[in-house]
Amino acid sequence: MGEKYHAYRSLSYSLPEKSWAWNLYGAGLENMGRGGEPEPFSIPEPNDDQLLVRIDSIGVCFSDVKILKQGGSHPKLYNRDLSVEPTRLGHEVALTIVKVGKNLQDKYEPGQRLAVQPDIYQQGKSTAYGYTIPGGLIQYHLIGDEVLKTDAGACLLPVEEEMGYAESSLLEPWGCVMAAYTQRRRLTPRQGGIMWIIGQPGDRTEYTFSTGLDCPAVIVLTDVPDCVKALAASTPARIVERDGLTPADYETLSRELTNGVGFDDIVVLQPTSAGAVSRTARFIARRGTCNLLGTRPLDGLVQVDLGRLHYDYIAFLGSHGTDIAASYGEQRNRCELRPGGSTVFIGAGGPMGQMHVQRALELPDGPALVIATEISDDRLQTLSDMFTPLAEKNGRKLLFFNPTTSKQSFHDFVMEATQNQGVDDVVVSVPVAALMEEGDTVMKPDGMMVLFAGVPNGTMGAVNLSNVYLSNAQYTGTSGLTIDDQASVMSRRVAGTLSPGRSVAAIGGLETAAEAIESVIEGKYPGKVVIFPQIRNLPLTGLKELKQRLPEVAEKLGEDLMWTNEAEEVLIEKMWEKP
Repeated sequence: MGEKYHAYRSLSYSLPEKSWAWNLYGAGLENMGRGGEPEPFSIPEPNDDQLLVRIDSIGVCFSDVKILKQGGSHPKLYNRDLSVEPTRLGHEVALTIVKVGKNLQDKYEPGQRLAVQPDIYQQGKSTAYGYTIPGGLIQYHLIGDEVLKTDAGACLLPVEEEMGYAESSLLEPWGCVMAAYTQRRRLTPRQGGIMWIIGQPGDRTEYTFSTGLDCPAVIVLTDVPDCVKALAASTPARIVERDGLTPADYETLSRELTNGVGFDDIVVLQPTSAGAVSRTARFIARRGTCNLLGTRPLDGLVQVDLGRLHYDYIAFLGSHGTDIAASYGEQRNRCELRPGGSTVFIGAGGPMGQMHVQRALELPDGPALVIATEISDDRLQTLSDMFTPLAEKNGRKLLFFNPTTSKQSFHDFVMEATQNQGVDDVVVSVPVAALMEEGDTVMKPDGMMVLFAGVPNGTMGAVNLSNVYLSNAQYTGTSGLTIDDQASVMSRRVAGTLSPGRSVAAIGGLETAAEAIESVIEGKYPGKVVIFPQIRNLPLTGLKELKQRLPEVAEKLGEDLMWTNEAEEVLIEKMWEKP
């Protein structure tokens, strides 16, 4: 360990007089910093309930671009006047504690390294570090109750000693990827909720409800068989019977019984009309379920709110038996890629798409066949360079497809690659409803679609919901992450089953933050851009350029130009200026 790196790591140096920062004073790059440069601020002393922290590294995210474009109108900024109360970008952060307030000394200590979980709720209100709370594009700043006292506790994750700075800041985006395969949907009837059971006139099926019917506080019955009425009557729930409703009546019913927020659980018995299911699904509450029980396919595709699948975690469940409760639970509702199966990643060339592909290839029991699609041949070549050796090493088959240059259609390519079986899983990393619909056409009847990229709520797409109850198909989506997701990434990194450093494509010093954000807008680098705020005069540099600019650092890169802790140590030893 070099002398400067040791001093940096151990805080064996005097703090500088100023902390340089990129505050955001409004929408647009011209409002970031002052005159296109970071500003100097005094380094404050923490009060009894605050931490003074050093920002070690920051990953640049496309979410930063959204804030930059929208300014105070961004949903998490609540129409804030940034010219008066600026914020600061940078939510993918690794930091080191420098000073600890008196009331926090039993929990934290100087030199302790942490990662931030930025998706914060306080008293039910959504805030976020790097959005509502000024983030990490600064050298030193204070952290207090806005991060330490949230509905989920302190949103700080202690970092294992063997973790590097860059890979620690990437725990956040990698945690979002992990969250896509962690069950976020509610898979049981809501306790104290409102359940609506919709039957078909003339249906004489003898239904049961083996568990969970005692959960709702209110059960609404529409055209259900007598056996279902008897089941509902045996519970303590308030029963509301509304027979003979048409879809035109549904909104009035929802307003009357749910104040317009929707039903927590909707059960549809023997559905036949895709249009009717489409209209019913409009009235699922946030994190609500729609349970379809049937034995025949619908008469077409169902129009589903793809935005709500992603942002509101609505769930379509189902079975073809007579026990209504059989649709619920983890056993029938998977969220992980099928072991030994096949997966297509739509939009695999961006930084997050790359992470999905890498995770699948490194997953010990991951898919045997991975298909990566992208509309840029350059990005596909980068994917091939990055992941073909990894696929070969782990015994996986990796194929690439560009729909803009191929003579085959996407559907024909996938079907040929899977012997006309279709894929087990479809992961969509681009916010385009048409591509989500197209992905549905190549999915096996019992497959899973993961909507990783979010389209706005109200964006409708046609999908085959018949397969949900006939063959156990899954449609899932996730937004954000928890600190447990970040911890799972770190556990896999420490265990050697995941390499977050493989995602780093470019590095830069503090002054390059604005340029780094522009590079994300342009898609200049095939992966994540990481800023080291404590380093000055380091140009924005792709890892492929390191050999010319910083050969000593380049020598320490891993296989396939992978960023390593050793390269980071040399970077700090060479470029950091000790105050």
